[in-house]
Amino acid sequence: MTHGTERLPFFVYGTLRPGEVNYGPTLRGRTAAEEPARIGGALLYDGPGYPYATAGPADAVVHGALIRPRDTDYDEVCTLLDRLEGYTPGDPRNHYERVATEAVCPDGRTVRAWVYLAAGPLAARLRATGTPLAGGDWPASRAAAG
Repeated sequence: MTHGTERLPFFVYGTLRPGEVNYGPTLRGRTAAEEPARIGGALLYDGPGYPYATAGPADAVVHGALIRPRDTDYDEVCTLLDRLEGYTPGDPRNHYERVATEAVCPDGRTVRAWVYLAAGPLAARLRATGTPLAGGDWPASRAAAG
């Protein structure tokens, strides 16, 4: 996984997924394409009203959506997502880091995409005391819980 400013699509797994609370204010009307996807080598943890993904074992999977912002909206979407996720490049206080990963689509294609993963100190705390979500699918885990 690498850092940078490439204009990649975004892999979203929590409140930014279509139908979830932050999708409307940040993404609705600004996307060129959306499709289900998953990433490997990541674990999903339950958080306070939203999940956190961290790097995990190779066989761990997180389910979500691959979102391609429209070209004319890309910079605005990237700024909105960075702000929502509390991400500033190079800031040691970040809760999330935006990193490039490989998302896998239902037809087997792999697409390089940005994902927000819990930053170092938070990731370490989650691995030590967090609750991993079985199956790596946040909406499905909430539906199963209640």
